Amino acid sequence: MSDYILEMNHITKEFSGVKALNDVNLKVKRGEIHALCGENGAGKSTLMNVLSGVYPHGTYSGDIVYKGETCNFHNLRDSEAKGIVIIHQELALSPNLSVAENVFLGNEQTSAKGIIDWTKTRKKAQEMLEKVGLEHEDVNVQVSTLGVGKQQLIEIAKAMAKKVELLILDEPTAALNDEESRKLLDIMLELKKQGVTCIIISHKLNEIEYVCDAVTVIRDGQSIETIIKGVDEFTEDRIIKGMVGRELTNRYPAREGVKLGNTIFEVSNWNVFHPDDGNRQMLKNINISVKAGEVVGLAGLMGAGRTEFAMSLFGRSYGQKISGSVKINGKEVELKTVKDAIENKLAYVSEDRKTYGLVLINDIKENMAMAARPKFFSSHGVINGNDEIVAAEEYKKKINIKANSIEQVVGSLSGGNQQKVVLAKWMLTQPDVLILDEPTRGIDVGAKYEIYCVINDLAKAGKAVIVISSEMPEIIGTCDRVYVINEGEIAGELTKEEVTQEKIMQCIMAHNRKEDGNE
Repeated sequence: MSDYILEMNHITKEFSGVKALNDVNLKVKRGEIHALCGENGAGKSTLMNVLSGVYPHGTYSGDIVYKGETCNFHNLRDSEAKGIVIIHQELALSPNLSVAENVFLGNEQTSAKGIIDWTKTRKKAQEMLEKVGLEHEDVNVQVSTLGVGKQQLIEIAKAMAKKVELLILDEPTAALNDEESRKLLDIMLELKKQGVTCIIISHKLNEIEYVCDAVTVIRDGQSIETIIKGVDEFTEDRIIKGMVGRELTNRYPAREGVKLGNTIFEVSNWNVFHPDDGNRQMLKNINISVKAGEVVGLAGLMGAGRTEFAMSLFGRSYGQKISGSVKINGKEVELKTVKDAIENKLAYVSEDRKTYGLVLINDIKENMAMAARPKFFSSHGVINGNDEIVAAEEYKKKINIKANSIEQVVGSLSGGNQQKVVLAKWMLTQPDVLILDEPTRGIDVGAKYEIYCVINDLAKAGKAVIVISSEMPEIIGTCDRVYVINEGEIAGELTKEEVTQEKIMQCIMAHNRKEDGNE
């Protein structure tokens, strides 16, 4: 019997005459954890959709050999019947159903008469949860009441219930914090011991280094190389070289020729209460300031209140009983609605681009122009379509959006290019202050570098930029000054010279001790 559970040979897949995959080869050994790496749009998800039958046999050329047999999958049911299960980045759980119902959705536990056996369903669901480290979870609760980390593990339990032999995970940790990510990776190592083979798509190279046995690099729709742990150099830098085709010596471009100007954004004594609970204070007496040409970071652990702070500033999109003052260019402003915020030259790029940043069924031009349209692209209620086209073309070129044209539907773009469209949308409103919330979440190192260059260009143009990021190296690499937020309060302020990951954590720990002392 072959060592390989899976061989994909000479896979070619086209969309409208454009080759998304061009003669790709992939070999995965039985019982290993194998990573697929590449820049956004390289073809990783497309390849896995070919494997799982999302793109059925006949829509691509090449062979899939699974467990020594050439397979022709026409849909997901075909591949799942063979023990291949794919978990997509957007989770496929039904929020209003219970955990047990979700674990066996489409795979119902029925009696001889075809009626669902609920006792058996709950018992077996509990067994599946135990396999993914959720033995204490109540199988009767609604899935929507659980955090994203637990939902991700329930997806794996659902796969286990289908007797999975080859599990494909597409960006499984993109929306998880460090603790949840480590738990998920440890579960993968546990599944490996149980004989499950895993393929993981991830941009988090430190996680790949930790958990994987081999990495296949895909670049521009072609398989470039496979790097094997224990045989080849298995480091982040080595993987990056394969992904971008060159050494990336500095992941954070130097900011040159920027002169800091006057303070143009100032928040004083900012207090916010939870939108559903008026007695629960989420943000307490926050004071920050940003100068023209300055990039200021907001660091902190998940749940510290950084996104809540940004959204409450941006037209009170979050919270109630909000108090405090905001000054832009020295003048106190009232930002009671999103319209007020835009008119006062404040922009906010949300961490959730698909829900709050884009209309996925619309094209690039429409998405770029929508926020700036009232002020810049219309007169007396009449839209100037030509101006929109010119501006969209300019920004497509300026920030290197990889697309066929500005009429391409945004939902068909890779994550990195979608993020660039959101950035362009807010840059077109000509803001003086730009808040970027997790601007590089779920995108590859090459696209990250380009977004860091955009941040530098904004600073050079004299804008005040605030960056919120859960990746501490990103905060350290891109920011001139950092505010550390913990439990809804400012826990410390660090200059570029002072800031390190250790210093950020020290600020958080010191603040926790102070909080405990006050109680």
